[in-house]
Amino acid sequence: MNKLTMKMLAKELRLSVATVSKAITDSHEISNKTKLRVNELVQKLNYVPNHYASSLGRRNSKTIGVIIPEVVDSFFAQAINGIESIAQEKGYSVLIYLTHESFEKERTILKDFESGRVDGVLMSVSRETTKGDHINGLMDKGIPLIFFDRVFDGIETTKIITNDFESAYMATKHLAKHGCKKILFLSFSNILSISCNRLNGYKKALLECNMEVTDKNILNFNNDPKSDYLLLKKKLKSAKRVDGILASVEKLSFPIYQACEELKLTIPGDVQVISFSNLDTASFLNPPLTTIAQPAFEIGRTAASILMKALGRKAFELQKEDIVIPSTLVLRRSTYI
Repeated sequence: MNKLTMKMLAKELRLSVATVSKAITDSHEISNKTKLRVNELVQKLNYVPNHYASSLGRRNSKTIGVIIPEVVDSFFAQAINGIESIAQEKGYSVLIYLTHESFEKERTILKDFESGRVDGVLMSVSRETTKGDHINGLMDKGIPLIFFDRVFDGIETTKIITNDFESAYMATKHLAKHGCKKILFLSFSNILSISCNRLNGYKKALLECNMEVTDKNILNFNNDPKSDYLLLKKKLKSAKRVDGILASVEKLSFPIYQACEELKLTIPGDVQVISFSNLDTASFLNPPLTTIAQPAFEIGRTAASILMKALGRKAFELQKEDIVIPSTLVLRRSTYI
């Protein structure tokens, strides 16, 4: 059976679509008698109004979409809290969508948003995203989109980020200052701008410390936990073992502790460790983990605040700018202080 539409209801009732729509929304323009007729048929046929479609023309679903790659990372959990703190204050609902690092899922979500499901979008791109046609397609429909954390450089819109290059540079310098001669960089992408910026900060610090920059000390994980762990373990078993590690994302820090435990390597005695991480439990690890703590809540809050301004003013145009909120190096006992 074909999906029941408002047009079908109108034909059955011999009324205009506009009249049926106003009756369903209890408009004062429609008589009680007509409302009763419409509602009786709605209940009889179990018709469910498409509120997204009805809001499309006026762009007033009072909902924003948030697209993130995953939720296991505490950064995104904190960023969502920041987003919701603003959205709730302004009377907006938040729909959260996960791409699971899939470009195809990301593209499908944005295509769905074109229907008017959301008024605006806050987005952190997947690790597979190498082109932005699907993003431009949504923005061409008049739906504002702001990037936070993971951005796509080819899209001209507001981007809320942190100082990834400087943070990695500062962390690498700290490891070198405290005796590390061979520092391993753990990456999860060679495409994403945040990964490239962190890698470049690491490289610059090595050069300034007269240390070798070599691909042998850059380990690219492929998002397969088992194979990634074996790769790391093999690296730590090498005769020319590294004595310092900088993990570019939070989830890469746990395999380090596990591998060191299995190989009887002490932290920080044998290997000093720093990770980009917003884990509340970082101070409870053994030893407590030195982290680069990103201002996740503030990044989410700032992104939502700017989006609300764009939605609240007809003439408001998003600036093509990068808003940088600095991260902080939090020293703990996984490195020498």
